[in-house]
Amino acid sequence: QVQIVESGGGLVQPGGSLRLSCAASGSAFSAYEMGWYRQAPGKQREWVATITSGGGTLYADSVKGRFTISRNNGRRTAYLQMNSLKPEDTAVYYCFAAQTGTYWGQGIQVTVSP
Repeated sequence: QVQIVESGGGLVQPGGSLRLSCAASGSAFSAYEMGWYRQAPGKQREWVATITSGGGTLYADSVKGRFTISRNNGRRTAYLQMNSLKPEDTAVYYCFAAQTGTYWGQGIQVTVSP
C-alpha cells in the first residue's frame, strides 16, 4: 500500500504562485508515475499534469506554460510549481502515484482570489 500526502496548498492572489508537494511511501518511488488532478466546485475531476518514472512531463492545455511538475526520487516527493495563478485554478488538487495500481492523496485546497 502506498501512502500519499499532499502539502503546500492555500490562498493566493491572482498572478501569484504556489508549490504543491506530494510525498509517497514505498521503496519503489522512482518507478512510480506521479501526477495531479484537480476538482473545482460543481465540476468533474480533471487531469492537470503527469511526470513519468523517466522524468517525462505532460500537461493539460489549461496549465501549460504556467505549471511545472518535477520529482525528487531521493526525497520520494513530486512537486507542482504553479505560477501565474488564475481564479479558475481554484480547486482541490489530488496527487496520484501509479505503477501496478493507482494510489491517491486526500486532496489539498488551492484558492485563487483577490
